[in-house]
Amino acid sequence: MGNSDFATLGIALGLGLLAGLQRERFHSRVAGIRTFALITLFGSVSAMIARHFGSDWVVAAGALSIALLFAVANYLKTLQAEPDIGQTTEVAALLMFGVGALLVFSDPLIGVVIGATVTLLLYLKHYLSAFAERLGEKDLKAIMLFTAISLIILPVLPDRDFGPYGVFNLQQIWLMVVLIVGLSLAGFFAYKWLGATTGTALSGIFAGLISSTAATVSYARQTKQKERAVRLAAFVILAASTVSFVRILVEISIVAPRHFAEVAPPLAAIMAFMALLSTGMFLYNKKETSSYEEPENPAQFKTALVFAGLYAVILFAVAFVKDYFGNAGLYAVSAVSGLTDIDAITLSLSGMINNGSIEAGGGWRFILVAAMANLIFKGALVAVIGHRSLLRLIGPAFGLVLLAGGLVLWLW
Repeated sequence: MGNSDFATLGIALGLGLLAGLQRERFHSRVAGIRTFALITLFGSVSAMIARHFGSDWVVAAGALSIALLFAVANYLKTLQAEPDIGQTTEVAALLMFGVGALLVFSDPLIGVVIGATVTLLLYLKHYLSAFAERLGEKDLKAIMLFTAISLIILPVLPDRDFGPYGVFNLQQIWLMVVLIVGLSLAGFFAYKWLGATTGTALSGIFAGLISSTAATVSYARQTKQKERAVRLAAFVILAASTVSFVRILVEISIVAPRHFAEVAPPLAAIMAFMALLSTGMFLYNKKETSSYEEPENPAQFKTALVFAGLYAVILFAVAFVKDYFGNAGLYAVSAVSGLTDIDAITLSLSGMINNGSIEAGGGWRFILVAAMANLIFKGALVAVIGHRSLLRLIGPAFGLVLLAGGLVLWLW
């Protein structure tokens, strides 16, 4: 037995103590801190014996013996007046036995991650139960749909390029759908679970994670019936637009991680400027109150298909314009595409930056142009459906952002 084996046993002991600590606090009558530590150690020892004799059956026999012990313990519990027949502790103990064996046969880091995850799941029991109870039918449907588009549809799509310019790859296109729906769904649940407890302003910001355009439409519409909510609406619209830059940066970091450090700074500079404007608008807001209707759940199959089609069209448009007009034509495509949907053009351009079709040093410019066009579109929405007092607040703020964006494009 070498030093590595002693280290493995030490890790097994630590993970067993960690999982057992939670069970001890939970007052488990089947296995506590000492039992879990011993079970995890038993898993590692069984694996070491199996390795020595070249027989994996030793590990299987060890797992079977643990299962039999728990079967006897459960039978004895049935003899009590009010038996507790929960299986969480038993399953966790068997899993920790497996973790102990895995530490010997595989990369110890995998065992550490699994062991820590087991402990975390045990600890989060009440939080997970409360979360499940608060889920409505629409929420559960959204989760199942996201599971379908990410784990069922995505793997079966062909991963090959076809069509004009070879820009169409069904798996890559659908992967972008999974990314956008996932980000929007995360924002939706952030709004649903946190927005209601953090005030109207922050709930609007969470809604901006789903769609800053939707937040703009909702709050601008409210000012038509409730003029005194104009300042609050102006803050939320500006803050939601700032949050949209967070989405842009996240999308770039995922699609073009190697170029993120080069692409992100000018976009982050505009985001920081908008954050300062949002802070000023927040201080100007005199604690007005308003209601925000719950946003539409973003995990819908129709929405996913529409985005996939839009993304595919933009992929082709970008490739076509670049081929015939060069990079100069991409400014026009970015501006037009960014008017109504900033995600599709951001992902398309990020993909081209990642594969070298566009230089990272200039790629951020097209993304910024698209973001500025999106601000113009939202400003037009405010002018059409919002109160004129709202436009007097949003107009100068968006104007300053557009001016800052122009300076960045010129001087950066």
